Amino acid sequence: MIVLPFPPSTNRLWRSVNGRNILSAAGRAYRKAGLEALEGQTHTLWPDSVRLSVVLTVCPPDRRRRDIDNYVKACLDLLTHGGVYGDDSQIDRLTITRGPVERGGRAVVQITPITSTLFEAQP
Repeated sequence: MIVLPFPPSTNRLWRSVNGRNILSAAGRAYRKAGLEALEGQTHTLWPDSVRLSVVLTVCPPDRRRRDIDNYVKACLDLLTHGGVYGDDSQIDRLTITRGPVERGGRAVVQITPITSTLFEAQP
């Protein structure tokens, strides 16, 4: 299990500057805080050849209405950037759950390998 800070919404993650998409200030701050959080945790580093199942539980900091799917990209990109797996294209199964409200919020990630995928040839 990996515990991350509460992510910014995808709507706040990127900004367009001079026709280029760049990581926003909120995105950079989240990446920095997330990498610091990863450093203090023990977790498996998954090689590129492994297909993965990810369960993401998003625990918001308050009771405001939120689309929980807007928080996935920041978490998955952070895990890629932190070297937990090679690329989020390794993920074949993704489950998102809204967790309880917690002071400051957080995201809890559970990653397990998948032994067979839809991409494998079937006999």
